[in-house]
Amino acid sequence: MFSLMARHARRHPSLLPLFLFIGCGGVGAALYLLRLAVSSPDVCWDKKNNPEPWNKLGPTDQYKFFAINVDYSKLKKERPDF
Repeated sequence: MFSLMARHARRHPSLLPLFLFIGCGGVGAALYLLRLAVSSPDVCWDKKNNPEPWNKLGPTDQYKFFAINVDYSKLKKERPDF
């Protein structure tokens, strides 16, 4: 696969930016999926010790990737303790 891409890049140098952008997009997508799998409260890797990790989040914890105009330090708890 890599040799085929290298052969095409040697013949047509204008394909190099295309290979670069596709490679960067694939690496970015893989890193984003890794971030979701590691730091998301919806994912539970250890069901024995922590079966419901979302219940341990406080109201001031930011778990969204991008939040517009939300100050998490001023939020109050509106749910019961389990």
